[in-house]
Formats: sequence, C-alpha cells, structure tokens
Amino acid sequence: MNEREQPSLIRLALESDTDTRVEPLDLGKRVRDLRMSRGWTLEQAAGQAGLARSTLSKIENGQMSPTYEALKKLATGLEISVPQLFTPPKKGQVNGRMAVTRSGEGGAHPTATYEHEMLAGALTKKAMLPYRARIRARSMEEFDGWVRHDGEEFLYVLTGVIRLYTEFYEPIEMRRGDSAYYDAAMGHNVVSVSPEDATILWVTSLG
Repeated sequence: MNEREQPSLIRLALESDTDTRVEPLDLGKRVRDLRMSRGWTLEQAAGQAGLARSTLSKIENGQMSPTYEALKKLATGLEISVPQLFTPPKKGQVNGRMAVTRSGEGGAHPTATYEHEMLAGALTKKAMLPYRARIRARSMEEFDGWVRHDGEEFLYVLTGVIRLYTEFYEPIEMRRGDSAYYDAAMGHNVVSVSPEDATILWVTSLG
C-alpha cells in the first residue's frame, strides 16, 4: 500500500496560516495589549507606572512619543524590561482571542473514509487544528496506506466504537470517553466497528 500524504485538511490549515510579512511594531498598541492582558484600566496602569492617565492615553493612541524616562516607568509598572516593550508577541499571538463554533457550523471536508468538520476555522495562526470526524471506514482495506504527518495528535471518542490502527502498536478498540495521544508521524488509521458511524474529536498540532 502507498503511504498517504499529509491529509488535505491539515495541509489546507497550514497553507492558510502562512504569512511571512513582518509588520512594524506599533508601540501604542503594544502598551495597550500589555495593559489589557493584565486586566488593568488606564488609571490602574498609569498609577503603576507613575504616569498621568492622559500621558498614558496619548502613548497608547500614538499621539505622543514617550521619553526614555517614560519608557522606563512604563516597563517598571508593567513589570517587564524596556526591550520587552519593543518585542512583539511570538508567532503573532494575539492576547485574548477566541472562536466559538456552534454544533454543525464547522467547515465540512468529506473523504471516502472520514467526514471532517473543521472547528475554530475563523482563527489563523493556530498552534492546534481541532476537528470533529465521522468515521465512515469499516476496514483497513478502505485506506490507501497509512496516514502520517508532522506533529502530534490527540483523539477522543465521542460516539460509537472505533479501532485505532497504528504502525508500531497492536490495534486498540476504543469506546465513548476513551482517548489517545500519539506521534502523528507514526502511521495511523481509524475505523468504526459499531453498527453506526463513530464520531471522534481530533486535535492536531501545527507547530
């Protein structure tokens, strides 16, 4: 059997998240993000830094270029170093972002063996790819070889009974509430062994 390439759903997520542009740092937005990540109001942050509320507001809104003394006060108040004020979050992370996917509203990606429903599709630059899958396959013969791809993967059985086949372990029968965490570079396939199609939650790392 030929080994399958990285699943189209995962490849799609990786391609859509590719963005090599480097944006110039917006100091005002950086200060605001740091303040809001701590849950501080303008008054609280200004008090911590020993600055006037109006001064901090102008810095955040880009209406004032702070002096070095003001930068030192800001850094001390935020409990970080001055260089950290100019260091954007790693990998373009945004504080406090969230996506809610209502039941049945995920992006559908059907295949011959699985029917994937992508979750949190509105978020880009995800570190994880969560998706619900309906398992149509009933035997290993329905697959064109092993599925394998980069990263790690978590599987949780939602309904029905499945059999998890992996390259280096004996097949494992799993029921509702059972879970598995494994190296996704190891060949793996899942089949439903219950009368109805089983459903599972899959979470794949993209880092």
